[in-house]
Amino acid sequence: MAIKEVVKHPAKVLTEKCEEVTVINEEIIALLDDLYDTMVEYDGVGIAAPQINVPLRVAIVEIGEDRDILEMINPTVLETSGAEVDIEGCLSFPNLFGEVERPTYVKIEACDREGRVYELEAGGFDARAILHEIDHLDGVLFNSKLIRVLTEEELAEMYGEEE
Repeated sequence: MAIKEVVKHPAKVLTEKCEEVTVINEEIIALLDDLYDTMVEYDGVGIAAPQINVPLRVAIVEIGEDRDILEMINPTVLETSGAEVDIEGCLSFPNLFGEVERPTYVKIEACDREGRVYELEAGGFDARAILHEIDHLDGVLFNSKLIRVLTEEELAEMYGEEE
């Protein structure tokens, strides 16, 4: 549909709890498509509606080996377990990466674009990405959970090893 500008911290929309979606209509479907286009353009693995200045409980995340797109409307966390510290970044915080502790397992309930309610269980990186985006919908930003910020040298060393 359209690539939107990603809202950067400290924009107020990023720290407010988003409104529930009451009707899934063409506007919500277009929002999901805009989120996808924007996420791809900015090379993210997930994005939430407030990151494009829309304060609604809508987010998407790439999950699984095939990086399928998980669309979440009004997601609710039903269960979490485990804990792991790993590196995160955020499209709303360009050039900020750091260590964040998150559960290693999550079970959620959400709606898809057809209005069907589903439950999903995820672990590892997928759980981390899902929880990061749901945090956005609650006005919680990853910088508030940072244990340690990575330096540019550490990032360069990590990316150098991957190439």
